[in-house]
Amino acid sequence: MRIETIAVVGAGLMGRGIAYAAAAGGFRTLLQDVSAEVLERALGQIRKDLEEGVSRSKLSREDATAAFGRLAAEPELEAAARQADFVIEAIPEDVGLKLKLFSRLDAAARPEVVLATNTSALSVTEIAAATRDPRRVLGMHFFNPVPKMKLVEIVRALDSSDEAVEATRDVARRMGKEAVLVKESPGFITSRINAMIGNEAFFMLQEGVASPEDIDKALKLGLNHPMGPFEMIDLVGLDTRLAVLQFLHKSLGEKYRPAPLLVQYVKAGRLGRKVGRGVYAYEAKPSP
Repeated sequence: MRIETIAVVGAGLMGRGIAYAAAAGGFRTLLQDVSAEVLERALGQIRKDLEEGVSRSKLSREDATAAFGRLAAEPELEAAARQADFVIEAIPEDVGLKLKLFSRLDAAARPEVVLATNTSALSVTEIAAATRDPRRVLGMHFFNPVPKMKLVEIVRALDSSDEAVEATRDVARRMGKEAVLVKESPGFITSRINAMIGNEAFFMLQEGVASPEDIDKALKLGLNHPMGPFEMIDLVGLDTRLAVLQFLHKSLGEKYRPAPLLVQYVKAGRLGRKVGRGVYAYEAKPSP
């Protein structure tokens, strides 16, 4: 089946980035969310991201205009799923919400349509079990910010079919991404390693080993990381990172126990860039 239309479910930070990549990759793109306000903000941000792509010479003006023309907001979930040749879910990391959503997607989408979840750590096999045909479900883990990050982890669940994997590889390629195939395991590749690095950075901060600025600087200059661990966690969200660590701790044991200081920051509401303060303070709260 030729994939022409992609439905992206969830218009938050990751969803709007995925919609950008889909539209820029030549797909007719339906962006769905329960909130009309969130959809409106997402379309505005995608337009800004396309303009930035033009200013950075990553896109021509004609390509940016064409990409935005392929993008449409669709407030109704079932309507988006019925029109789609491929669905990517990008709602919050709550397994209960995802199970309910995939049951609805399974009922609405055509039987041959792949249903991909953008989870960074949850069990894709468990999510797939909410459908009548788990062979068409797999993980498609994008990275923030999606317009700039090249990697996609394709996560093969217990029953994911070869056809679903190959269709997802093709979608990633057409979006301009590089894909790696991962057998489902807690945290996949990147979330598992990144959670460990960020957690250790918090233990070091808690122990007074160095300042956040110097820890970030050391990893950027000494290990050639493009971002320091605290810069990264502020971008991803401290609550999101804590949820991943709690899942890994439960699944893989004590070495993933969250640093007490990270737990304390989350309880204090210091969730990162999205609220204006995390490890670092930011001048203004960015648009959600």
